[in-house]
Amino acid sequence: MINRSLFSLIFVGFLFLSLIESKNPDLYKVLGVDRNASQREIQKAFHKLSLQYHPDKNKNKGAQEKFAEINNAYDILSDEQKRKNYDLYGDERANPGFDGGNSGEQGGHGFSFRPGEWQNMGGQGGSKSFSFSFGGPGSGRQSSSGFGFNDIFSNLFGGGMGGGNPFGGGMGGSQFSGSSSSGRSQQGSKHSAKNIPSVNTQLYRKEIVDGGMTWLLLAYTSNLQGLQHYRSVIEEVATSLQGAMKVGSINCESEASLCKELGVYPRRVPKIIVYSYASGEKGSLVEYGGDLDVKSMKSFCQDNLPRFSKRIKLDNFNAASEAGKFPKVLLLSTKKNTPVIWRALSGLYRNRFTFYDVEVHDISDPSVKNLGINSLPAIIGFLSDGEKQVLKSGISVKDLKSAIQELSGLLDSFEKKNKKAASTKNDHSESGGNIPLLTASNFDHICGVKVPVCLIGVFKSSTAWDKLQKIFQSVSQKTYSRRQSSAFGSRDSLSYALLDATKQQSFLNALDKSGFKSSDTFLVAYKPKRGTFAASQDEITEEAVERFVSSVLNGDVQFSKTRQKPTLK
Repeated sequence: MINRSLFSLIFVGFLFLSLIESKNPDLYKVLGVDRNASQREIQKAFHKLSLQYHPDKNKNKGAQEKFAEINNAYDILSDEQKRKNYDLYGDERANPGFDGGNSGEQGGHGFSFRPGEWQNMGGQGGSKSFSFSFGGPGSGRQSSSGFGFNDIFSNLFGGGMGGGNPFGGGMGGSQFSGSSSSGRSQQGSKHSAKNIPSVNTQLYRKEIVDGGMTWLLLAYTSNLQGLQHYRSVIEEVATSLQGAMKVGSINCESEASLCKELGVYPRRVPKIIVYSYASGEKGSLVEYGGDLDVKSMKSFCQDNLPRFSKRIKLDNFNAASEAGKFPKVLLLSTKKNTPVIWRALSGLYRNRFTFYDVEVHDISDPSVKNLGINSLPAIIGFLSDGEKQVLKSGISVKDLKSAIQELSGLLDSFEKKNKKAASTKNDHSESGGNIPLLTASNFDHICGVKVPVCLIGVFKSSTAWDKLQKIFQSVSQKTYSRRQSSAFGSRDSLSYALLDATKQQSFLNALDKSGFKSSDTFLVAYKPKRGTFAASQDEITEEAVERFVSSVLNGDVQFSKTRQKPTLK
């Protein structure tokens, strides 16, 4: 009798194993990928199938079960450890085909058998072990293949194993221990946004609101359908725009007040919102209502990146005449529209720089060559005092994140230079050096009608200012018939002064139509009473200034009539 029962059990056990094998799908086949597929290939396959079988889009019979199966496969194969265990053992929990059961549960019963080495039955040898566990009476949990152990006995014997059995206890609640595929899909639907940083009220107000960075936010509750798919798409979008955008998730159960404040409490499915700068300097929330795929969502996020860079035409751009208290930066690229990198930087540095960009295709263009550019893309910086610097040309980027980091370092360094230049300039202003800076208040004293000739050193940068100051101080002390700005006497024939072209461009325009815009430093000899002037755009050295002064005083320089009377602001 015992032997007969034993062989019946063996038969049922192996039949059970064969049914398990036949009903447990190959996860790689579920996603339609090879066993050596990369994570990228697995992710793409999951996205494609999720869109095809998503319950909101596919109402066909069996679509929901297929969607759950797809989610289950992705949950395991997208996790390196689970995938490794599945490849080795056929199960993501590192169990060789079967879970050993949880006989410790209340009402649970467990047993194991090894082929050829039966416990308590005198068998010998054997190496492979199989373990089963049975829940207590009434247990209705299912196996990982989608059916309960009770189903086997029901099919074989025309009913459940509610009666006695050789191992004691009813088997009406028998099960093969493990989560069902439908159970795992339910877990997936209740999955938290685990790889997306959480956002609470404090973080939202401190880092997101008016921080200059675009944010992609997922608002959810734990019981919403398809949460894992939403999370997966958002993660891929975030990876592709890393550096230009940040992501966060708001759990509307634990952060109910924040969700209510933002008006984004999700009902049936998660909500996707973007903290956008597309409409102005102040950020605002925009809800995403497009398709749940990477391409569409990425395009939407790019549309909502900051737009603080002014698109210009190079032939009529003059940094010195552009208003603003910040240093200026100009991007020259072949892009028809402002590049994503530049838009992101314009948001991050919007309170520190004025941004411009221009489309350029020919570096041989005179307007490009005048900027000192020999390759594209390139960034030109203009200090607050008007000095121009080529910050970088022939820019090459590996990816968006590293490019923004590199260019951020470039802007930080340029900002330090600007602060240093401004400090030097203030020191000169406060020290009241020998050679004064022309202003509206001192113009009549230094270059008024009583002065025969006024020699003006024009500069556009602090470096040029320093250079002219030293040269003029030296030249003014030499034995010319001159008038120093610090002592006024009718007998003197020449006065010396400096002019900041970045602030007094209208003065230069009154002299000549060109406004001398192509020169960073030059000399002007002005005869106020006659309304005439002469200019020298030669390289500024002490010897060159001396020659020009001598030529002016000896009448060897031809003077021209000014266009109108020059005035200062």
